[in-house]
Amino acid sequence: MALVEVTNLSKKYQMGDVTISALKDVSLEIEEGTFVSIVGPSGSGKSTLLNLIGVLDQPSSGSIRVADQEVGRLNKKERADFRGENLGFVFQNFNLIPVLTVYENVEYPLLMVLNEDGSKQRDQIHELLDAVGVLEHRSKRPHQISGGQMQRVAVARALITRPKLVIADEPTANLDHDTAYKIINLMKQMKDKWNTTFVFSTHDPKIIGEAEIIYTLEDGMIKNREDRRTK
Repeated sequence: MALVEVTNLSKKYQMGDVTISALKDVSLEIEEGTFVSIVGPSGSGKSTLLNLIGVLDQPSSGSIRVADQEVGRLNKKERADFRGENLGFVFQNFNLIPVLTVYENVEYPLLMVLNEDGSKQRDQIHELLDAVGVLEHRSKRPHQISGGQMQRVAVARALITRPKLVIADEPTANLDHDTAYKIINLMKQMKDKWNTTFVFSTHDPKIIGEAEIIYTLEDGMIKNREDRRTK
């Protein structure tokens, strides 16, 4: 079953008198419960595509459906509501809140996005922190743990709302290779455990090799799709 359906998607930006075509007539499908990588050189449109799939931006033309919802024409509030209910995000700069503890950072989406009482989800938060290997650091603040540990917290935060889809834009860019490999494998474990769909971008060929399906972008167009599940 396709969780994401992109059809003839284009995105243009106006820079003064110049129109830049970031994406050109892109079509793809992402099945539920898959581990997908979007790859390509800088400027190929990877981040633009992830922003559109993540309902952070709107297309210039074409259609994009996520979780059976046409999201391309939602207004700002509708997009925010949809993201909170269906999506999780992992960023290359971690984006943890420095004044909150590890536990509070993971709890934050429950309080601010879903308006749930975090105290009722204590066991769930502890389960996730344990699953990503940072439970013992739950009372520390981000500056007191390593970069790899911060990204593990970010993965837990992305998963706490049990999203259908997690978007990870260069999630290992600021990590050494060994730590990056561990983070990617951690996300694969979470995918297998909860059937969460992960879509990520990376430049590291060894990390790319861990993906099940690889879409290659060049000049805003899809040049290749590789399904490694059949190999």
